[in-house]
Order: sequence, then C-alpha cells, then structure tokens
Amino acid sequence: MAGTSRDSRCEGRQIERETRMVELPKSHLDLINGANVVALSTVMPNGQPQTTPVWCNRHGEFIYINVMKGFRKEKNMRLNPRVTILAYDPKNVLRNIEIRGCVIEMTEEGAVEHNDELARLYLGKSDARFFGDAVPAKLAARYTPVRVKIAPTHVRVEG
Repeated sequence: MAGTSRDSRCEGRQIERETRMVELPKSHLDLINGANVVALSTVMPNGQPQTTPVWCNRHGEFIYINVMKGFRKEKNMRLNPRVTILAYDPKNVLRNIEIRGCVIEMTEEGAVEHNDELARLYLGKSDARFFGDAVPAKLAARYTPVRVKIAPTHVRVEG
C-alpha cells in the first residue's frame, strides 16, 4: 500500500499483537458479527473525516470490509490507514462499540468472494451474491472490489 501515517500505531502497517492490537469485548461482538450496518470513518487528504455506512464481518481478531477500487474511502485508506468503525444496537443506540484501527491489508484477491460472503450475511440468503442481489449485476463489469483488513488498536464500548 502506498502512503504513510502520522500515527505510530500504523507506521509500516505492521501491527504487533502483544503491544498494539486490542481485543474486542465479547459483550459487544454481536454488533460486529451480525448483519448490522456500521459507520466507517476515514481521513480525507485535507484531514477532514469522511464517514460511510458499510457492511463488515470479523475473522479472528481482525475486521474486514469491502470497498470499490477508486472510491473515496478506498483512496483515503491508501493514503492514511487510520480508520474508525462505529456499530450500535438498533434496539438501543446507547449500546455501541467504537473501534479505532489500522488498515493492514487492501487486496483484490478474494474480494469478490468476500463481498458475496457479506451479501449472504446481510441479505439473509444462503445463495446471495453481491453483484446481482445487493446491487445490479451489470455493475460487476464497472467496479473492482477491494477487501480491507483492519487491526483494532483502540476500543470503546457503551451499554
């Protein structure tokens, strides 16, 4: 990935678990593991935050999202890997989790399959495909998915 970061936790994009990554509390994992749309905040080139609703899932200690190549949030993360994810309980917004983290990988490899995995989770259909079920199939020829791996570096919970 190109770009640098002023945040020492993201320097070199190598997160050492014992000193830098934080564990996500079990009490709020359902907000990340379930089909909850989360808010992803990235940093624009001028330093202003940019927030977008996204789908996410978790594998082990990492959070994964999927973006399209060339979109603003994809460009932002390549320039500055610091991100924040906010997930809340739709039945009680006072119960939420804020996860600050560092993007440690952005890849097109496996991104289409990951988008399909997210579509199955969020649409609740075992055969769902992102292109065709979540968005029109014709967009597959126009957009290239990018799978983003995020290492949590700070967590705050409420409720």
